[in-house]
Amino acid sequence: MYDERFMKRAIALSERALTEPGTEPFGAVIVRDGEIVGEGLNRARARFDPTSHGEVEAIRDACSRLQCLDLRGCELYTSCEPCALCVATMSVVGISRLYYAASMEDAGTAFAGLTRAQRHPVDPDALRAEAGAPVEQRALPAEQHGAPQAAAILDAWGARLRASSGPQDGQA
Repeated sequence: MYDERFMKRAIALSERALTEPGTEPFGAVIVRDGEIVGEGLNRARARFDPTSHGEVEAIRDACSRLQCLDLRGCELYTSCEPCALCVATMSVVGISRLYYAASMEDAGTAFAGLTRAQRHPVDPDALRAEAGAPVEQRALPAEQHGAPQAAAILDAWGARLRASSGPQDGQA
């Protein structure tokens, strides 16, 4: 159930970008059972890490704090509608509910007229189309090589986990 305290925290994290060099105004928190278990602020420029989005950083923090890769039952509060990279990451870890403040359109309006060097360099529509397309239909040229060897390693790893008491139910 939505709790305004957590959205206020996500927005407060995003506000740090107004004074903290190398950050961008995208903040997020992960909540489990009414408690914040992860926080994140976009630090892509500071870290030279294009995956350092607020939502991804909050997920990294929550997974580290909880010592798991399974965030089912957790909610994510974010200052802006997540891009496809963040949505994919949320899906991988099993975030149960998303609450967001500003929309992609709000971000587009705020960044209108800025150069690529000045603005957040993600085109959300292009990212959605590219990420959702089968590999052979993507704009990025791709070729497959070495499949038999790589597939053999995947098979061996899967067999080893099945034979042991390895991670279960998506907790890999």
